[in-house]
Amino acid sequence: MSETASDTAPIRRLVVALTIGSFSIAALMGVIALLGGGSFGEREWQVLGTTLIVGTTSVAMLCYLATSGTRFQVVGVAGGIVVLIPFAIALFMVWNSNYDGELYKPFGVGVTLAATLAQLSLLLALAADRSRVRVVLWSTVVLASAVAAIVSTMIVAENASDGLFRFLGVLAILDVLGTVVTLALALFGNRSAADRGAPVAIPARLEQQVAAAAAQAQVSRDQVVADALDRYFSESRTS
Repeated sequence: MSETASDTAPIRRLVVALTIGSFSIAALMGVIALLGGGSFGEREWQVLGTTLIVGTTSVAMLCYLATSGTRFQVVGVAGGIVVLIPFAIALFMVWNSNYDGELYKPFGVGVTLAATLAQLSLLLALAADRSRVRVVLWSTVVLASAVAAIVSTMIVAENASDGLFRFLGVLAILDVLGTVVTLALALFGNRSAADRGAPVAIPARLEQQVAAAAAQAQVSRDQVVADALDRYFSESRTS
């Protein structure tokens, strides 16, 4: 049985709390550095750099978290792991005055993969259940993956032809177009009848229990009902 939204709710709340807490601390450090008075030296720049790094990583983590409880959760988990590489390297570069520039390759590849996984996490979490955008969604997933692969190869090889740059530019433009179209249709387009499905009437005696479970897990009432049905049918298949 796949992990449901209610099963992952405690982990999701923990990640959200850590993300918000860490960036709040970093933001406070940045404000103190700016308003502390005195000369604006290397230490202040390091604090501001740390604030930017933590803030950017926090945004990426929230993108990965969007897949929590969905069948694409593995994409978010992969992103949460990958983003730690450029995060650690960036902090090292900011706080190490003797940095000689040898880490730019793993940093560049790490940023590329982390950003791509953040993009894919949002797309899959918001649009995977919309049948009308399925073709555009999966075309964009392929384009984003291709762009990430080419950029990573160029960073590692330190060489690229003019033709490859042009090809990459075309793919990147189509990737952005596909992302905009997918998100616009997923967020603002009307759901088809297949996407909406038939409404399910909940008996009055279960209404309060469903509402309480939804509030505790911080998910919708529909998600609670879907999770319950998922568990029921999974147990029926194994019995």
